Amino acid sequence: MRNDDGAAFWTGNPHADTYAAYLDRIGGSEKEDLFRHLGDECRWIPADEGYRHPEGKPLFDPYRGARRESLNQPGCFAECESVAEIERYPWPDPAYLDFADVIAEIEAHSSHGVFTGMWSPFFHHVADFFGMDTYFVKMYTNPAVVEAVTEKVVNFFVEANTRFFTALGDRADTFFFGNDFGTQRDLILSPEAFGRFVLPSLRRLIDMAKRFGKKVIIHSCGSIYRVIPLLLDAGIDGLHPLQARARFMDAEYLAKNYRDHLAFIGGVDTQELLIRMTPAQIKEEVRRLRGLFGRNYIVSPSHEAILPNVPFENVVAMSEAAHEPN
Repeated sequence: MRNDDGAAFWTGNPHADTYAAYLDRIGGSEKEDLFRHLGDECRWIPADEGYRHPEGKPLFDPYRGARRESLNQPGCFAECESVAEIERYPWPDPAYLDFADVIAEIEAHSSHGVFTGMWSPFFHHVADFFGMDTYFVKMYTNPAVVEAVTEKVVNFFVEANTRFFTALGDRADTFFFGNDFGTQRDLILSPEAFGRFVLPSLRRLIDMAKRFGKKVIIHSCGSIYRVIPLLLDAGIDGLHPLQARARFMDAEYLAKNYRDHLAFIGGVDTQELLIRMTPAQIKEEVRRLRGLFGRNYIVSPSHEAILPNVPFENVVAMSEAAHEPN
């Protein structure tokens, strides 16, 4: 994955409008044109498109066909007090999984570092089934219901990823999945609640990947410094996206505490730096990050979905600084 003359670089997955603007700049027509232009050594090829219900039904439908208007919108289990009701829900069937197209795309990128697996955002799916505030309240008022929904969601993702990695074999070596647990300043839930309602599911997914000999990169935006030791103990190998301006997610803190234990992916600030600074300043920051994180670092933005307000010249500068000789 690493460029012999510099650090590895990953553009991330820019917003659709950003892709359009950047491709117009380089005269390209598809995403791969942009990645080649930037010298991107990594590819994110999620396996989620492998679920194909014969009637076109979504993987999960917490609003019974309605559109989500807010994170607090009540889901179908908002008033649920019975585990029996959860059993009656039409949970997704792994029989509808077909990963042939995903695996073919991965094979086409055998020269790149490929991040793959189903994205498995179980934390968000469970929150949608209740509505986020209700989800957190029910952790205290009816934890059995929360645990039952979580188990159903995670059961699917463990089985789906097991089938995927069985079919994938050794075509890629990295399981990449994500759930956002942080705000700008701290965890979105208490460390105690995280330990009871989230960590066991993370362990199940990580253990599944390890059985296939895969490295595990976990994605979480925000300030998650309180639980990084728990994630390390659970077996993660890498952390993404390093939201640089979130509390204790700066490069100095992370490098001081975890440089010898984790690979780092991200950290080039998308909240201020990539938007407002000059290409020369971008390059200086990338050099600083490379010096702090050392060899176990993939240069990448602090959020993979680069928005159109990031000047193309600054992304080019990020790539060029990543590829500078060590």
